[in-house]
Amino acid sequence: MPGTPTPREVFTKLLEGIAAGRYAELAGLYAEDAVAEIVFEPVGPRRIEGRAALQERFAQVAAHSPLDLTPANVVVRETGDPELIVAEWDYRVHHRPTGRTFEAANIQVLRVRDGLIVHTRDFHDHLALAVAGGALPQLVAALDGK
Repeated sequence: MPGTPTPREVFTKLLEGIAAGRYAELAGLYAEDAVAEIVFEPVGPRRIEGRAALQERFAQVAAHSPLDLTPANVVVRETGDPELIVAEWDYRVHHRPTGRTFEAANIQVLRVRDGLIVHTRDFHDHLALAVAGGALPQLVAALDGK
């Protein structure tokens, strides 16, 4: 279909939106029945189904995240499947409350059909984010069910 964004272009829009803090726009990049799997999510849902649920998740991030994320070292790999890409990148992270800065590694396996994300498997370094943000005690308590 002419004019339909490629998986690489959709990923680029996603990353640019996150970096700019435009979380309210991100759900529009996903299909109605999209599935996002956040494989290493320590305490939140590891599977989010549907654009509406993703929109709610992005709204929570926008309202509560203390982080500024700047992508760096972005590599996008095409695969033999025209809908599927594998992206690797680092976030240069600034934790606003503490002033800490650090890097966190990411990999995303992204399937895009007709210009919309239909499935992702996200591998983010949530432990680095928790430790650098000083949230390790809360994370341990959450994992222990306290």
